[in-house]
Amino acid sequence: MKLKEYIIERFLILSAYITIFTTIGIILVLSIEAVGFFKQVSLLEFLTDTKWTPLFSEKHFGILPLLSGTLLTMCISIAFALPIGLSIAIYLNEYAHRKFRESIKPMLELLAAIPTVVYGFFALTVVTPFLQKFIPGMAGFNALSAGFVMGIMIIPFISSLSEDALYAVPKSMREAAYGMGSTRLQTAFRVTVPAASSGIASSVILAISRAIGETMIVTIAAGQLPQLTFNPLQPIQTITAYIVQVSSGDVPFGSVEHKTIFAAGITLFVFTFILNNISFLIKKKYQEKYE
Repeated sequence: MKLKEYIIERFLILSAYITIFTTIGIILVLSIEAVGFFKQVSLLEFLTDTKWTPLFSEKHFGILPLLSGTLLTMCISIAFALPIGLSIAIYLNEYAHRKFRESIKPMLELLAAIPTVVYGFFALTVVTPFLQKFIPGMAGFNALSAGFVMGIMIIPFISSLSEDALYAVPKSMREAAYGMGSTRLQTAFRVTVPAASSGIASSVILAISRAIGETMIVTIAAGQLPQLTFNPLQPIQTITAYIVQVSSGDVPFGSVEHKTIFAAGITLFVFTFILNNISFLIKKKYQEKYE
């Protein structure tokens, strides 16, 4: 028995170290290649130039167009997914019958299992033509359709994790609210949701990170035109879509054009790292508040 416990313990420790070393390896590869890029392109130009045309004859290396495209599609997806996902979580936790909750929640989570390339073609062939009937000036490739379908994709992240956070709120808090004469709606929004704020905030941050890192939907539906714009009706390009474009093209390995994907990758990594830390701080703050 002791031998089995020892083997299991060592296996778990090994798994943890593999995760840590994999993360360190990714950071090292991105950093080393990005340093090679910044030896040829100044960091100031990278952060301030409003044009991104490393594959053109007139080369510009400003990351702002890719950042604007990434942030635009992310904001559209969150604006669509947050109210719907949170409403679903509140309904399942506060109003739905237990059997209905147990049956519908796994079905909802299946949305997260659909390949993103399917979402991308759905955005391009269904959502965009539908929206063009109401918005005639919309381009065939645009940020609105991509962001809308990304919102559909991340609804399970928000609804499932938020519902778990709401379910973890002690029943005594609800019973106390009911005892004071609160309605079910008042209890949900004035007691349960504030008490589960840390978990809800974490689910939103996770969904944002997932939206920022999405690749196939924006590659297929949003276009490949890096431009500094916040017009959702225009084609844009995100950081991940650019990485796919260069990785699948004929750019010479080791050239400055090829090294741009590592500079873009390290930028994306920094964004997700900041978001994950914000999520951790928010969760820690609310845990301390309600302990």
